[in-house]
Amino acid sequence: MTAIAPSTLGTELEQPLLAVEAALNQLGDALARRDATAIEQHAAELHQHLARAVQNFSEAARTGSVPSALRNRLVRAGGLLAAQREALARGNASLDRALDVLIPSEPTGLYGAGGKAERRSVGGGSYQA
Repeated sequence: MTAIAPSTLGTELEQPLLAVEAALNQLGDALARRDATAIEQHAAELHQHLARAVQNFSEAARTGSVPSALRNRLVRAGGLLAAQREALARGNASLDRALDVLIPSEPTGLYGAGGKAERRSVGGGSYQA
């Protein structure tokens, strides 16, 4: 294994990290605009940039030569990604609750909203036991 100069290594790690940070910013903007097409595009780009950055940082970490400033920026980018993921999950949960109100699910045959057992009628309105 060949030793890499710290300045060269910093440059090699800087480029994928800049790409991750830019993709995170673009994804955040798309989420704020609620632009589904842009969200999908930027999420795919972010995935590619993250994979490259993680690979580069992992290789550098094996030699123990990751500059602390770049490591801190990668940690901040991970925190921003987690915050965006959490916001998206909350939005999805809110949408699911709204859809449940607007489009109620089929009765399960167990218990209704009032706590009473729901029974399905068969034929002329008679109940089946």
